[in-house]
Amino acid sequence: MPPTPTLIKPGFHGWRIAWALALTQTVGYGVLHYAFGVFVQPMEAELGWSRAQTSAAFSLALLVSGLAAIPVGRWFDQHGARGLMSAGSLLGGLLIWGWARVEDLEAFYLIWAGLGLVMAMVLYEMAFAVLAIWFHRYRAQAMLVVTLVAGLASTIFVPLCTWLVQAVGWRAALETLALLFVLSTFPPHALVLRRRPENVGQVPDGEARTIHPPSSPKTNLSPKAALRQPTFWWLTLGFALARATSIALTAHLVPLLNEQGHPPMLVAAAAGGVGVVQLLGRLVYTPFSQKVSLFYLSALFVGFYPLGLLGLLALPKGLGLWAFVLCFGLANGSISLSKPTLIAQTYGTQHYGSINGSMTSFIAIAQTLAPFATGVLHQLLGGYSGVLWVLVGLASMAALAIAQARPR
Repeated sequence: MPPTPTLIKPGFHGWRIAWALALTQTVGYGVLHYAFGVFVQPMEAELGWSRAQTSAAFSLALLVSGLAAIPVGRWFDQHGARGLMSAGSLLGGLLIWGWARVEDLEAFYLIWAGLGLVMAMVLYEMAFAVLAIWFHRYRAQAMLVVTLVAGLASTIFVPLCTWLVQAVGWRAALETLALLFVLSTFPPHALVLRRRPENVGQVPDGEARTIHPPSSPKTNLSPKAALRQPTFWWLTLGFALARATSIALTAHLVPLLNEQGHPPMLVAAAAGGVGVVQLLGRLVYTPFSQKVSLFYLSALFVGFYPLGLLGLLALPKGLGLWAFVLCFGLANGSISLSKPTLIAQTYGTQHYGSINGSMTSFIAIAQTLAPFATGVLHQLLGGYSGVLWVLVGLASMAALAIAQARPR
């Protein structure tokens, strides 16, 4: 006798969560990531700090964010994201308010170490962990909703912050951002997030399901079991090298293209073009993610990194620049989706936070060292040409590692 279907209530709450996270990620990345560059020069002018001193604070935040991913992930697995992300919203607002009053370098570093913890609590890693639990079949589409909207963060917040600094000064601008951050992120986190679909009488994806459980239950490996498998370490190596390549290129993109002789306006257009193509990368990656192996698909998109770099090295100057923009944007756009979907598919959702946190901590070390190491290599090799060949090798290894990670 066929199983009797059990229908859920109309209106799947998971999509409300996805759109709420789209808002909070846009504001979160706008304030915690893209605003920093706008405030660097006015802070240095008033406080007398050097560019190295101010930049170190942001690097510190990225490192703390990665290292905090393990305890934050464990908390998520045990208690869910609602309280965690709500607390991160309040803590972030307080720290940004403190940033507006900073007078000495030590306090500045302490504030940004705290903001690194906030990043771990409220940005993509936690947002994707929530979506991994609420969605299965439509997981990629839900993540696409969030990343497409959040992809506008720099477009919105760089001009906004620039206008605020010019209108009221950098300290008052930060006070405004602190208030905006809390009002835009705390209510959605506190009022919309729920731990699991079952808590509101629903099931993942909001679709009908049968009373009887499926014959082959989903894999839900423990963190210890996951770390004993080669798949985890191949994925960690692949995403660490890919992230290091991405961060190194992003940090050095303007001087790199200037060194190649491109005019400043073209460099600015190319940098903006990367952001547009990133959205295209997500749109292209998502439909294929349900048709082919995620390991091979992700490896293919990571492979666009070395292709773009080879374009800069081997193609005529103008053609090579736009080939790089296309390939770099496609790889950058897809990688934000490929890591969370691969982890959820491979290890299940029961311990997603802990397993993702372990992987993220290793990736954080690589992305923190990458800009500095690239600068050292530039000095040792006498230019960016040698650096680009090194990055071609690293990015190629990243693609091969992700393909190799596929369980046999």
